[in-house]
Amino acid sequence: MATNIGMMDSAYFVGRNEILGWINDRLHLNLSRIEEVASGAVQCQMLDMTFPGVVPMHKVNFAAKNEYEMIQNYKVMQEVFTKLKITKPLEVNRLVKGRPLDNLEFLQWLKRFCDSINGGIMNENYNPVERRSRGGKEKSIKGSSKVSKSLQTNNTHHTPTVTASSKPTGPKQARSHAIGGGSNSSAEVQALSKELEDLKVSVDVLEKERDFYFSKLRDIEILCQTPELDDLPIVVAVKKILYATDANESALEEAQECLIESLGTEVEEEEGNEEEDEAGTQT
Repeated sequence: MATNIGMMDSAYFVGRNEILGWINDRLHLNLSRIEEVASGAVQCQMLDMTFPGVVPMHKVNFAAKNEYEMIQNYKVMQEVFTKLKITKPLEVNRLVKGRPLDNLEFLQWLKRFCDSINGGIMNENYNPVERRSRGGKEKSIKGSSKVSKSLQTNNTHHTPTVTASSKPTGPKQARSHAIGGGSNSSAEVQALSKELEDLKVSVDVLEKERDFYFSKLRDIEILCQTPELDDLPIVVAVKKILYATDANESALEEAQECLIESLGTEVEEEEGNEEEDEAGTQT
């Protein structure tokens, strides 16, 4: 089982839309944001689908909103991890905060892990809706409740015109039009907010990738600064690349020439020593 996955594994390059589609398809949900899984209930059910009977679903609270309620779900998850001998650390304090990047990373790992079990083939006999209603503390989940709210909103927008018996006045009619316009503005604000959140997630991923490569370069620099290695040809060549001030290929070419020249000198010295040894042997 793929319990430990490096940060440069392809699993961590799976996008949020693919992750949400995977969850919604498997569990028959309608989640639209990564933050909606912060309670840990969705992750518990994913494990329940992958390992039937291992997760005590009656302990999973799908309506958890407060952190102390969410923590109980993660305790259930930790128990399952222990049973399955999964060594992946659960950073509960970060996950319950609902930050998109933290939860996205965990879901990326979870998808890779679940896909590694039985080749990622879905259990056709598993009924996620029935399992939630029988095992969980609540029959509904946050994503489902949002769907019902959106339906109510649509019904409100299509409410029939008020009859004459209600005697609407001109100002009231104008007010209703204003409310309608406000709804459209609200929808635009929500769309822009969602787009902004997506951009933040993308920026966070790029920053993390940048920091990862920078730390690797810093480790290489520290290694090259070791006194015992400082004069080695390969170290000198690497330093030329690390400390180059321009962005063209001249640094790489210069490093290669330096390395080839150093190696050539060493070969010549070795050949000279061999000739001297042979001459000494003949005399």
